[in-house]
Amino acid sequence: MAHLHNRQTTPQNNLGFSVQMLVLCFLTMLFFAPVNAQKASTLIGGGCDGCELMYIGIPQSISSESISPGWSEQGQKLLLTGTVFQRDGRTPAPNVIVYYWHTDTKGLYSPNSSTPPNARKHGHLRGWVKTDVSGNYVLKTLRPAPYPNAGIPAHIHLSIKEPNIIEYYADLYFDDDKLYLAHRKKYGQQNRAGTEVLRVLVNNGTQIAEHDIILGLNIPNYPVERRTSPRRIATRSENTSPVQSGLSIGEDCPSFIPFHAWGADKGTRACPVCRYGRFHGIEYFVGNRPNWDEIKQWLRFFEAESIRRGNELKVYYIYGNAAGYTAEGRRKELETLGNALGLTRLALTFVPSFADRESDVHLNTINPEAENTIVIFKHRTIVEKFVNLKPTPENFTRLQQVLARTRGNYSHLKTLPHDE
Repeated sequence: MAHLHNRQTTPQNNLGFSVQMLVLCFLTMLFFAPVNAQKASTLIGGGCDGCELMYIGIPQSISSESISPGWSEQGQKLLLTGTVFQRDGRTPAPNVIVYYWHTDTKGLYSPNSSTPPNARKHGHLRGWVKTDVSGNYVLKTLRPAPYPNAGIPAHIHLSIKEPNIIEYYADLYFDDDKLYLAHRKKYGQQNRAGTEVLRVLVNNGTQIAEHDIILGLNIPNYPVERRTSPRRIATRSENTSPVQSGLSIGEDCPSFIPFHAWGADKGTRACPVCRYGRFHGIEYFVGNRPNWDEIKQWLRFFEAESIRRGNELKVYYIYGNAAGYTAEGRRKELETLGNALGLTRLALTFVPSFADRESDVHLNTINPEAENTIVIFKHRTIVEKFVNLKPTPENFTRLQQVLARTRGNYSHLKTLPHDE
């Protein structure tokens, strides 16, 4: 999907750049982003109409917190916060500059007297954050409105600038925006540098959205050597399996409809993330290589964690072994398992195979030859993933630490109603 500015004519966005602006952009790009190894034919991110304006008026010193003029203007206050990670989704990325710009409450990019002349097409609701040593950022602004009469959902543009990498863009939309579903059906969900969906919570009238950025995720021509931080060395307790399975950390868990053989939704085909996507969820996938001793150990652990965490954790076992599959046989197999283990909190589900399209389980891109794929999500977004992880006390502790680390500061808040 092209950037919004490339595929739609937007208000106050129909003038070409002056020669003076082009020269300035060229010089600032040379200063901020030495890209000797980059060729024009492989432009990182595929290009971005407007990202170069991030250098117009850029402060010499940039904080990890930005307060836009909109924070003090009349309109819905919006706090956007999160962590920027390296491509692995685990290693925090300090000193990354994120430039943002968006419309006002009328859906216009409205400049004011403080807006630099060459940046007027981005309006006055613009600013910069630079991630701190832990990769964190905070952005305080007002919630933008959709373009007038354009049918495009409200959005926030980001231009992401890593050291020694040319800037690339990401667009963020709101899950409660009535225009978003039609937009996603038409253009798809791009998830550039992380999910494109902001899932909004409410605190005393302020809307809050937690959004992590994963550098290079779904960014065309992103340098391969930067996809994993060279400073990060895996420890024995971490998942170091060479087997690839599942989507990336930072992407959304797809909706799909397995058969429920055990649990609260027994006899239905409830979607795990649709039915329970608000808090933490775990999807435990096992395909063509079931090790039942290990499966039982994992299920006992997940049952105990579910009891301990109550409504803040829901675990789904998704069995996708294609060998000898019959729906009735698989249902009885999982019912026997649920009874034997005395499970009261877990959902035991199955699909004909992980390639099955009728259930849409194929959207998870699970490798059926992996011993297991464990996906941890929060508010429908993947926050951690393990492949071929053994049920050891060390790994049980590791999963508990992930749940504690990714809980966030706002999980107790109420969410907004939306159309999904």
